[in-house]
Amino acid sequence: MRYRKTLAAVVVAAMLAVGIPAQAEALVSLPAPTGPYRVGETTLHLIDRGRQDRELMVSLFYPAAVTRPGPAAPYMLDAAAAHFDAVTVNDYLGLGLPVGKVDWASIGTHATLNAPVDRRAGKLPVVLYSPGLGEPRTWSTTLVEQLAAAGYLVVTIDNTGESPEVEFPDGRLVLLSGAEPTVAWVSGMMATRVADTSFVLDQLGGVTAAGLRGRIDLDAVGMFGHSAGGFATAAAMAADPRIRAGINLDGTMGLDPLDPEVLSPVAQRGLDRPFLLVGSDGTGETITNDPSWTSFWAHSTGWKAALTLTGSRHASFTDAEVVLPQVAGPLRLDPATVRDDIGTLDPRLALRTLDRYLSGFFDRFLRHRGGGFLDDPEPVYPIARQQAR
Repeated sequence: MRYRKTLAAVVVAAMLAVGIPAQAEALVSLPAPTGPYRVGETTLHLIDRGRQDRELMVSLFYPAAVTRPGPAAPYMLDAAAAHFDAVTVNDYLGLGLPVGKVDWASIGTHATLNAPVDRRAGKLPVVLYSPGLGEPRTWSTTLVEQLAAAGYLVVTIDNTGESPEVEFPDGRLVLLSGAEPTVAWVSGMMATRVADTSFVLDQLGGVTAAGLRGRIDLDAVGMFGHSAGGFATAAAMAADPRIRAGINLDGTMGLDPLDPEVLSPVAQRGLDRPFLLVGSDGTGETITNDPSWTSFWAHSTGWKAALTLTGSRHASFTDAEVVLPQVAGPLRLDPATVRDDIGTLDPRLALRTLDRYLSGFFDRFLRHRGGGFLDDPEPVYPIARQQAR
């Protein structure tokens, strides 16, 4: 299962920093979000004085009032992009891309930097995003921008010291360190993510940037994550009742990378609030092949559904779904490698399906709007239902 493979890769990877790619050969663009609003983004540098001045970087995506063209928010800052290219993209994510051929810092987002919030959107329900192990908070920008364009405040979180690279405003680059394939390390990682998540949620009420003060609905908070971030979503919900609904995208919830039978507390006890499990096809996490999902399902008493994205792979839930099809030709990637990363599902259909299910789930449980297709999905979407209740 990919989470366990990622942890093994993290442990053995050499932590090297190199210059920004000078001869990029493949240009990458993100698809424009299709919601009714334009998107703004602002970045926060947060310091938790109660945890030895722990520093975090988070990004806030939101519906924006954009009256004239403004600077696009960067996909990655320069130093973080250089490390992502040299180490993360292959040693952690295993994408098999040649180093120096994609200029990650030049990828344009569809978010206007520090644009004022669009007040027509009313109070904004909050969706927190937790990335997978070895993934930066930017690695699902496509899904995040889509939710913001639909009227949500989406908060993406880098967990410093566990994220592959975090670049701070003063230029410091803090890298992942100390990863071990042990129960103790995985338990500590989850405890840190849970504490980071609650701290970030604590800070949102005081946000003044982009005119967001008074515009954030802290009574309507959801969360989703990929891989380890999906695990963190369930763990954070168990610890913090403010998070009312969550989605796990292909993340095992076991504690031992070598033994899937060693279950986390949340896998053993389940949750009493709405939760959606979405697994990848083939070797991904499902309630039929992952003991942590089976146990979580059996013990959860709230609304729940478990689905499989047909034809997908583990990286299909990230921006790899956007990046790999664009660079495969220019970089002469082996088609078998690309299929191993993102499967056989048409990338555009994969993104439309994920957008539909994420927005439908959060519309239903944060905005109390319909979302009936969660019970009766339309045949056009490649979802195989495993269980629902």
